[in-house]
Amino acid sequence: MKMGSAFLLIMVSILGTAIDGCNCKIAQFIFGDSLFDVGNNQYLAGSLAKANLPWYGIDYGDGLPNGRFTNGRTVSDIIGDATGMPRPPAFLDPSLTEDVILKIGVNYASGGGGILNETGTYFIQRLCFYKQIELFRGTQEMIRRKIGKQEADKFFQNARYVVGLGSNDFINNYKMPVYIDSWNYNDQSFLNYLIGTLRQQLQLLHKLGARKLMLLGLGPMGCIPLQRVLSTSGGCQEKTNQLAVRFNQAASKLIKELSKSLPNAGFKFADAYDIVRHVISNPGKYGFSNVDSPCCSFGPIRPALTCTPASKLCKDRSKYFFWDEYHPSDSANLIIADEIMKKLGFLFRGNHTVVPSP
Repeated sequence: MKMGSAFLLIMVSILGTAIDGCNCKIAQFIFGDSLFDVGNNQYLAGSLAKANLPWYGIDYGDGLPNGRFTNGRTVSDIIGDATGMPRPPAFLDPSLTEDVILKIGVNYASGGGGILNETGTYFIQRLCFYKQIELFRGTQEMIRRKIGKQEADKFFQNARYVVGLGSNDFINNYKMPVYIDSWNYNDQSFLNYLIGTLRQQLQLLHKLGARKLMLLGLGPMGCIPLQRVLSTSGGCQEKTNQLAVRFNQAASKLIKELSKSLPNAGFKFADAYDIVRHVISNPGKYGFSNVDSPCCSFGPIRPALTCTPASKLCKDRSKYFFWDEYHPSDSANLIIADEIMKKLGFLFRGNHTVVPSP
């Protein structure tokens, strides 16, 4: 549910390009955790990881909760808007149709989800990566029935894929003594287990047609408010941050290997760690006055874990980097998205110009 996986460079797909024989546009399929969830968990009746209460969504649209784990937009929303991309709806949205999928794509992201099946089990219901891939397989069957196998294969091979998971596997699994993984592994063996599982999942997505895929790295997850409040000093937990750094190094290496070994694979890795750490280390430069505690909280009662109608809001939401104990605020996401486009946008430029957020 957090920072990590987080910092999306979705985009810069070629919307509007038609596929021969089908009036379909190049769509995007998003797999991720709460940083990318746009409402899937709202439709999981037993899930304890939901953003369906005020004050989530207070700065988005009509100000009502919409399933996003922040007060406003996600990083993917902002980058998509800046590059002319529509926002793919949640897979579990009852209004989703084949026509919408063919035009926009789908978002399978789920708060609490991880690379590993066992991650986030205390949230009761959540969609792990394997489950999200299973739902994607079902989506393919729907589209094949709609336009035929040949055209569907073209559609999915021309689509763009974004994967942003991993933080929960550390924070809501390995770092929690209630999980057996925290007893069965050390740092290196758990990392090997995680990357090995991710390798199989990305190979499976490729087998299902994914050719253009972006994997998002983890941010400094030891600096989220929940990790700070659990430390003795109140500062960032550097050991946790180092786990993110090591994951990013291994994931980057994996993506390079898969891009070389899998036929026609155009896989990319986006490491946002340095960007986020720089903002947290230099808050004034980016207009923030608070980068260590959540805007929505119960005041001195910490950690509150989630934002509720009984929570108190900070006076100026634009000055807080974090919205709740886990997630960035809209203002933070705006800064992150802008920096990502400036730093990594060239990977997707092609014939398109990457423009900054408003």
